[in-house]
This record gives sequence, structure tokens and C-alpha cells, in this order.
Amino acid sequence: MRVISFQQCNVGGIIIDRRYVAIDVETSGISTLRGSRVIEVAAVEIRDGKISAEFSSMINVECVIHPAAARVHGITRRMLRDAPGAEEVWRIFLEFADNSPLIAHNASFDTGFIRSELSILGLSLPNSSICTLGLARKRFPRLESHRLEAVARHLLGGIPADFRLHRALDDARLAALVWVALNDL
Repeated sequence: MRVISFQQCNVGGIIIDRRYVAIDVETSGISTLRGSRVIEVAAVEIRDGKISAEFSSMINVECVIHPAAARVHGITRRMLRDAPGAEEVWRIFLEFADNSPLIAHNASFDTGFIRSELSILGLSLPNSSICTLGLARKRFPRLESHRLEAVARHLLGGIPADFRLHRALDDARLAALVWVALNDL
């Protein structure tokens, strides 16, 4: 079964008149230097302050999923078995992202992993990035936590009930909503 999805959608928001892409990855561990790989990626297009399209996929790569990582996102090797391979997923991701600025909560983590995956394939990620974690720390230095869910609760009053935290698509959606809210202050 293929797990790639790309769909048009409308999830609300306001402002920002250019195209941005909010991203998130789930990984097999915390360090590319220790062989950790991206096992799920999502990208959410933001146009005119609204989510207008989405891309997400699990990725079937040969790796061991560290138990601590699996406890966070719940992804198992079995779930990856029928997922598309890395080359297919990353080519679609690059097409989706185009040359838009990438938004992520802790952007250096996500873009670092993506750059590592792309380098394996001889590809690169030329996009600039915007970090909602850094923006939230500057705007709300007194928040007890700057984790994505804490910032979302502060800015949005809560997290949509149907969102599953620590899965790439819903975390990318949440980063998009946080980005829009930060720009709407």
C-alpha cells in the first residue's frame, strides 16, 4: 500500500501573501551522524495565510528505529514495509517545496535531516528556512515551554482535537497554524 498523500485542503488562517511550506520529519533517532534516518516527512503549503495543499509520506529506508524515537512517534518497521522508497519520496518533496521558504518548529533539526537524506541521493535543499521555535522564544520569553504543542496552545488556545502530535503531517499543520498566528499578532 502506498502511503504518499497529496491533497488540496483549507484549514483556516489569515495574512501572508506569498507561498511558504511548513515541514516536519519523524526520524529513527536523533542524529544523522549515528545513522538515524527520516522515516516520515510532511509538507504543508501556506498561501494567503491558509493551508492550501499537503504532502506526506512514510519512507521505507533500511534502519533501526531507536526505541526512544518509537515511543515518541509510534512508527514501527512494520509500518514502513509497504511505504515508498527514499528516492521517490524526496523527489516529490522537492517538487512540492519548490523554492518556497520552509517553516519548521526547530528548523535546524528538520532541515538538517532532510539535507542529509538528499545528500545520499546526490540532491540538495536550496530553500531558506524559518524557525517557529526561535520566533516563539523571542516573542514569548516567559512561556514555560517552547515545544510546538505549548506554543500552539498559547497562540491558538488549544490543539485541534483530531491532530496527532509527533506525526509528521499533523506537526507540519500545527507549525503552519503557529506560523500564521505569529504573523497575525
